[in-house]
Amino acid sequence: MSLPTIAQPTCPHTETENMASIMQHNWTEPIDERAINAIRFLAVDMVQKAESGHPGMPMGAAPMAYALWEHFLRFNPADPAWPNRDRFVLSAGHGCALQYSLLHLCGFDLQMDDLKHFRQWNSRAPGHPEYGHTPGIEITTGPLGQGLGNAVGMAIAERALAAQFNGPNDKIIDHYTYVIASDGDLMEGVSSEVGSLAGHLGLGKLIVLYDNNHISIEGSTKITFTEDRAARFAAFGWHTQRVEDGNDVDAICRAIEAARQEQDRPSLIEVHTLIGYGSPHKQDTAAAHGSPLGAEEVKLTKQNLGWPEDKTFYVPDDVRDHFRTAIDRGARLQQEWQRGFDAWAKKFPKRAEEFQRRLAGKLPDGWRKHLPAFMPEDGPIATRKAGGLAQNAIAPDFPELMGGAADLSPSTDTVMGEAGEFQADNPAGRNMHFGVREHGMGTILSGMAVHGGLRPYGATFLVFSDYMRPPMRLAAMNGLPVIYIFTHDSIGMGEDGPTHQPVEQLLGLRSVPGLTVIRPADANETAQAWAMIMEHTHGPVALALTRQKLPVFEADLHERIREGVPRGAYILVDPTDDEKRDGETSARPDIVLLATGSEVHLAMQARDELKARGIRARVVSAPCISVFAEQPKDYRDQVLPAEIPILSVEAGRSLGWQPYWPEHPVTRTVALDHFGASAPGKVVMSHYGFTPDHVLEQAEACLREAQRKER
Repeated sequence: MSLPTIAQPTCPHTETENMASIMQHNWTEPIDERAINAIRFLAVDMVQKAESGHPGMPMGAAPMAYALWEHFLRFNPADPAWPNRDRFVLSAGHGCALQYSLLHLCGFDLQMDDLKHFRQWNSRAPGHPEYGHTPGIEITTGPLGQGLGNAVGMAIAERALAAQFNGPNDKIIDHYTYVIASDGDLMEGVSSEVGSLAGHLGLGKLIVLYDNNHISIEGSTKITFTEDRAARFAAFGWHTQRVEDGNDVDAICRAIEAARQEQDRPSLIEVHTLIGYGSPHKQDTAAAHGSPLGAEEVKLTKQNLGWPEDKTFYVPDDVRDHFRTAIDRGARLQQEWQRGFDAWAKKFPKRAEEFQRRLAGKLPDGWRKHLPAFMPEDGPIATRKAGGLAQNAIAPDFPELMGGAADLSPSTDTVMGEAGEFQADNPAGRNMHFGVREHGMGTILSGMAVHGGLRPYGATFLVFSDYMRPPMRLAAMNGLPVIYIFTHDSIGMGEDGPTHQPVEQLLGLRSVPGLTVIRPADANETAQAWAMIMEHTHGPVALALTRQKLPVFEADLHERIREGVPRGAYILVDPTDDEKRDGETSARPDIVLLATGSEVHLAMQARDELKARGIRARVVSAPCISVFAEQPKDYRDQVLPAEIPILSVEAGRSLGWQPYWPEHPVTRTVALDHFGASAPGKVVMSHYGFTPDHVLEQAEACLREAQRKER
């Protein structure tokens, strides 16, 4: 497919007077070339001083970044969190020296000394952009393709919030999301997942500058990457353009403005650049990608581009003054928006209060009273079903709750009734359809969360969490309050067999620092898990729910559930419960049966048989191991007394149970260290030892082992 150059952009407004004006406008100024070189050589010097980094991409992409930041990007260096700022995502995070140069030059709180400590311990200019660490960084990027997906999420958030809060004459949320993406970003499969969905949704305020420099680590992209990338995105429903000369600021600006005029489609601008531009020996080669140029080559490159070769981290005064106009410009833009917001807030005080509450991440008053309570006569009920009921009960209190499933909403019970569907023609809807795109869904959820004003969730089967691991890891790293709902949480799901039955996934998810994993045991634990989720606003949460129906615990346990679930693990039943009813006091239990999810019911049944045999057993339900590990030691000691043998019961890997509480080591496990099988869930569970009888057998073995140790 032959793609037009910027001289004839593929845009429906080509023949209009507005487009003619765009094409004729001169965007360049005499200072532009020196400003671009300042960006280039700050990046080059950062990498050279650190003896580590990626200089080539900043050298080639500096003109497009300058065009965007100088002429289009709306931001305020004094307030990087201004709600209506344009979002800029450097998906090609390895080129972060480019962004650090721009942040410093434009007056963000990133000083020259920070640039000089690029990639060093405790530096504010780390090796890839880190959200919450460097002012002006919208989200952590680096793993290729992730930033592009995050940007789609940001554009979705802008569209949704605009539909919910804007009026005909009030533009409270009205901004663009811009991306600089690399060849590597577009190679990764997630780019097709999110590109397809963005095109379907018609996200017209999403503009991607594709730095097509034809180079990856192994050499020219001709060895692996030869399809027409713009044609691919055009097929997704994107507006596409090509700029043949990556140094032509005027052409780049015209392309960006043409993209801004396209309101019904996201835009991809393919900009042909030269990696390592200006380097006499490394330009347009893989040698410029991931290594410093070398002292001699830096000198030659500065000579080649007319830059003082004897100076490092050099910014001419007039160039610095030119960039720093962004400070006053940003202040004016925000002040103008604030005046409009104040006028709108005066007209619509309740809506303004709601807007501010959501941006601040505060919880609405009284929402907990709407959490459902379940009784034994309501069951048995699958926790996925209970989760859907709990979610729907609180959804009216949380208009910021928005999300959907990877084509599995009927199976995951995650549709919010009466909330409408989010589509191009209905941006006020809150139920999303991600399609069979778990990886893309994960990246989009993070972008929605980091934008602010929304609490996003995404759902799929637990085994398919594997497709989402990269964005989940980054969400944890960013501390983003994303909600992951995973159903069909064990071999108990049954007939679909080992390809769909999770075994190692719980262990894998629990191993992610900052990811809270909750696996409730019945409907009421599930309702309380949703309460935990909504109150947990400093990181992502994964909720693991059953396909199979489970009994609802007796009413006299409900207070323990309400108090215990938020602590991660708690005493569900204890020998003293029976003895107190008989007017007796007792010593500590003989054994603790520690279980999660559906296996808590097996522990409860085994406990009854142990009691009949004169063995005192405590059942501890542990819906969230990481939260329990954070509790005060005296509480952990109370739940898991020292010197009492512990049998853990969970239909997943045994690996991982020992390290959680070193002072209370698990004596023995009932676990699953192999894959499942295709059969009805009860048959699979029984065949692999998840029965009350096997738990009883292992509990007795656990006691015998403890007695041997005592001798």
